[in-house]
Amino acid sequence: MTTRLDEFEIIDTDTHVAEPPDLWTSRVPKKWQDRVPTIKWDESEEREMWYMDDQPIAPPGIFAMAGHDKYAPDCPKRLSDADPASWDSKARIARMDLDGIRAQVLYSNVALFSTHTFSDSSEGQLRLECVRAYNDFQTEFASVAPERLLPMTVLPFWSIEESLEELKRCRELGHRGIAFSQEPAAYGLPRLMSKHWDPLWAATQEAGMSVNFHVAAISDGAMMGTDTGIGSHATYANQSVSFFMSNAKTMAGLIFGGICHRFPELDFVSVESGVGWIPTSIAFMDWQWINSGVYQEHPEYDLLPSEYFKRQIYGCFWMERETALHAFEQLGPNNFFFESDFPHGTCLAPGPATTASAPRDYLAQGLAQDLPDDVLRKVLFENAARVYSIV
Repeated sequence: MTTRLDEFEIIDTDTHVAEPPDLWTSRVPKKWQDRVPTIKWDESEEREMWYMDDQPIAPPGIFAMAGHDKYAPDCPKRLSDADPASWDSKARIARMDLDGIRAQVLYSNVALFSTHTFSDSSEGQLRLECVRAYNDFQTEFASVAPERLLPMTVLPFWSIEESLEELKRCRELGHRGIAFSQEPAAYGLPRLMSKHWDPLWAATQEAGMSVNFHVAAISDGAMMGTDTGIGSHATYANQSVSFFMSNAKTMAGLIFGGICHRFPELDFVSVESGVGWIPTSIAFMDWQWINSGVYQEHPEYDLLPSEYFKRQIYGCFWMERETALHAFEQLGPNNFFFESDFPHGTCLAPGPATTASAPRDYLAQGLAQDLPDDVLRKVLFENAARVYSIV
């Protein structure tokens, strides 16, 4: 049965690829084979685990929960038990066709949420090889449909020089943006607001790529849902909500730190953090901008925070209804993208342990009936198509 949504193309701006067991062992020089991330069976956990330098990272199944019959953090014991669309590119395309998705933006798991496993390594060349191997894997994964599968570059951010080289290399490989940490200071590096990062922002702006801040990018194993005394499921849910809220600080830093002002053509995206909080945060930022005298301290800043946001910052929605509609009403539709978070535990994928609907069902039930065509077209396709260079 056709519906109104069939008239619109959809870009899914936040999905993940579950890394295969041989991603690093098949790409990194042999002298480091025993030190790169690999999947092993953990007898004590009774499930597969990612390891690096014999240190556990996370179970691969926690990143591939779509359709699973148990609630997170209980996850598939083996990656092979998960939906093949989590890790197989042809199965992913078939899933996209089923869900009516034109294109998907691809983020990592181990290489994003467990960046500490690379940055803590004492060997600089090994760290760089691990990052390059992941980016090469994403390029290969996307090669089955390069206009539909859109890789996001992971950078060796502990080195500006290496980051600039990797940015250029991946841009030439067809990557559409970079995934960056909300707070590099967590790794002993300058804070996000520091001008230390200006050469990277300048190069990214020149390359026509976006800077994407995915929640939990400074996580240290938290996605495993370690019990904190309130129960493992409550802990996992609490951590997830905390992650969603963290990007408000990131967006404020981009504006108050003058990054948006110095790089007016650079697009920033708050990924997997929802959008309902954005109007309130912007109202607070405008208020404090004036009442704390920021405009006097920095007379070169020629816009209010709300104006900087509308010019170059974006948010992604998926599970919301009323709060998303409120954000569109308050700020207009130009700064918002749709996402599904496939195949994570919070994704839009039906299953016995979730109340989620498939993407088009969610949109039909939650938003399509309340939004005019021009707004739907913007939030489902046009905004993301511009930022991620989709024709």
